[in-house]
Amino acid sequence: MSSFDTDVPVLLLRLAPPPFHHGTLGAIRSLGRAGIEVHAVAGPARGPVGRSRYLHRMYELPAGPVAHAGLLELLRTVSEGIGRPAVLIPLDDRGAIAAARLAGPLLGRYLVPAQPADLPERLADKAELALLCRELDLPHPATALPGGAQQAADAAGELGLPLVAKWSRPWLLTPSAGLRSTTLVRTRDDARRLYELTERAGSALLLQRRLPGGPATDWFFHGCFTRGGACLIGGAGRKERAWPPRTGLTTVGRRLSNPQVERAALRLAGHLGYRGILDLDFRRDAHGRYHLLDVNPRPGDRFRLCTDPSSGLDVFRALHLDLTGRPVPLARTAPGRPLLAMTGSWLRGGLRKGAYRMRTAPPGSTPLPARPMPARPLGVSQRP
Repeated sequence: MSSFDTDVPVLLLRLAPPPFHHGTLGAIRSLGRAGIEVHAVAGPARGPVGRSRYLHRMYELPAGPVAHAGLLELLRTVSEGIGRPAVLIPLDDRGAIAAARLAGPLLGRYLVPAQPADLPERLADKAELALLCRELDLPHPATALPGGAQQAADAAGELGLPLVAKWSRPWLLTPSAGLRSTTLVRTRDDARRLYELTERAGSALLLQRRLPGGPATDWFFHGCFTRGGACLIGGAGRKERAWPPRTGLTTVGRRLSNPQVERAALRLAGHLGYRGILDLDFRRDAHGRYHLLDVNPRPGDRFRLCTDPSSGLDVFRALHLDLTGRPVPLARTAPGRPLLAMTGSWLRGGLRKGAYRMRTAPPGSTPLPARPMPARPLGVSQRP
């Protein structure tokens, strides 16, 4: 295993509060165990993330939405506290978009992948993704971008009901909007009414043909890329369980080779010259084609599925080696690794809530059944 430049710390940046901090904690542990000093800008310091022995320091975000000017000032302040240049790794789409846009003003303070400042935003934008898939001839669900409420109703009839509605830039949704990033539309009137909420959502509405889910239909690719979109480490896997069911976060996943998924991911990254960590979601249709549903220009919480079992190399470690000019060894990721931590945590939380309700229920009443709380749905210096 190549030695890390442990003089270069890492700053993990998460702007959107996740329903479960397992991805943040996994990143801290992976980098910290490699001897790298880890800092984090995230939510409150409470919980396992803030208590991790591998975390050097936590910086809390100010309350409310953070504009680019405020984030720039915060990152400059954090840089002064760190005292030397650090690798900056965003953990969500909003952070990835902001980090890319602010790379110029933060030159000399942070190391980020050298690529176009608008690339993460283009990849996270679901309307742009539909155009990109058409350009590359990659399978993608039939998608309409209506220009009015009546067009939305007409498109719903043409695509077939039920269908999937998405806001093209889900990172712009605010809690006060009361909208989900993805919605199942069952009638033409539902599509019409949803379009009328476009101004509140802050981005365009997409209507997309629904690909039925089922056993072995949901797949992903997770990887880290260097200059020219060359893959340093990565691979495909299958989502076995999710919460909410079929559409949410992976609760059980398995690393499995899938040449079609892997070729599509490598083609996309190579075409764009993408550099950094990339997380992609696919769904297989009834004809065996794998449709690219989402592209996340940042790490996914299931990143540990694609880890070299002999060296411990994963996407976070590979990115640190790449940005600090160290050689990245050839990685071999092992298929068949399950991801069960989230399931256990949610189950324990559900049992605790059920026990509490049983203790506090008034005599003669029937307590509500305990269940896990659903996830809330929802861009430095550059080295060549």
